[in-house]
Parts: sequence; C-alpha cells; structure tokens
Amino acid sequence: MKVQMHSVHFDADQKLLDFIQKRLDKLETFYDRVTEGEVILKLNNKDGIDNKTVEIKLFVPGTTLFSQEDAPSFEAAADAAADNLRRQITKHKEKITSH
Repeated sequence: MKVQMHSVHFDADQKLLDFIQKRLDKLETFYDRVTEGEVILKLNNKDGIDNKTVEIKLFVPGTTLFSQEDAPSFEAAADAAADNLRRQITKHKEKITSH
C-alpha cells in the first residue's frame, strides 16, 4: 500500500516511518482493496503526556476511513489508530459483502 507520511513542525526519523508503514501494511490482510493511505504526525500543545497525535486516512473504494489518536509516543498513537482502522475496515467489509 502506498502511504504518504507528513510530519508537522519536526522531522520524523526513518525508524518511525518504517514502523508506521509496517503497521499499515498489516491492515491489508483484513481488506486488500485499500488503495492508499495518508499519515500526519503532529506534536500538539496539550498539557499532559499524550502530546503526540497520529492521524491516518485510508482510501478504500467508495469511502475514506479515518482515525486520530493521541499518546505519549508516536508508536503508541499509531498502534491505537491502526487498531481503530482495523475495526473500521472489518465493518466496511461486512457492509459491502452483505449487499
């Protein structure tokens, strides 16, 4: 899956980008018609430890799936967002196959 990654106001290291790419590639095992994805990594100014935000958009035929998660690390936020998207993909797939 082709994924565009954007980091806002900082440069994400390659290890982080590879981690997110691998995590999103796993989603293709649930639904192989995901055309592409877009990931936005942001440092937000919230108080507390959950100051890293990951937004993921997945483009599938007929719709766009979206998840945004805050966490103490980008890896944790990406994990949570990917889990959320896995549930959305499963639901989307069931909706399509039930028609």
